[in-house]
Amino acid sequence: MRLVGDNVEIGVYPISKAREKASELELDLVEISPNANPPVCKIIDYKKFLYEQKKRDKVLKAKATKVVIKEIRFGPQTDDHDYEFKKRHAEKFLKDGAKLKAYVFFKGRSIVYKDQGEILLLKLAQELEEFGKVEQMPKLEGKRMTMFLAPKTSKK
Repeated sequence: MRLVGDNVEIGVYPISKAREKASELELDLVEISPNANPPVCKIIDYKKFLYEQKKRDKVLKAKATKVVIKEIRFGPQTDDHDYEFKKRHAEKFLKDGAKLKAYVFFKGRSIVYKDQGEILLLKLAQELEEFGKVEQMPKLEGKRMTMFLAPKTSKK
C-alpha cells in the first residue's frame, strides 16, 4: 500500500510495515483511497480528523441560506382594499428576502372565474415587479391557481 501523512516518508510499503510505523507514532492508519492501485493510506489522529471534519460541516451549514416561502391567498373576486392590503404584505415578504407563493383559491362554482384569478395574479406580479421576479407563471392545479415570485437580489 502507498503510505502518506505527516512525519512519514511517502512510499509503497507492506501492510505490516505501515501498521508498525503508525504504532511508532501513536497514530491511526486510515485508508484514504481503497480503489487506487496500490491502495492509499494515511497516518493521522483519527479522532482529531473527525472533530475537524464535523467543525467544517457545521461552518458550511451555518453559511447555507435557508429559503423561506410565504403564502398569500386570494379569492377570484377579491376586493380592491383587500388586494392592496395583501399586496403590501407581499411587498414586505419580498423585501425581507422570502419567496412568495400567491394563489387564488376557487371554492364551489367560482372555478368558472379562472380568468379573473389569472388576471389578479398577473396584476400582482406586475405591481411587485420592482421587488421580485416571477419564478412560475400562474398555473391552475385543482382548485388553486398558483404563482411563485422570488425576491430580486440587490447588487451592492
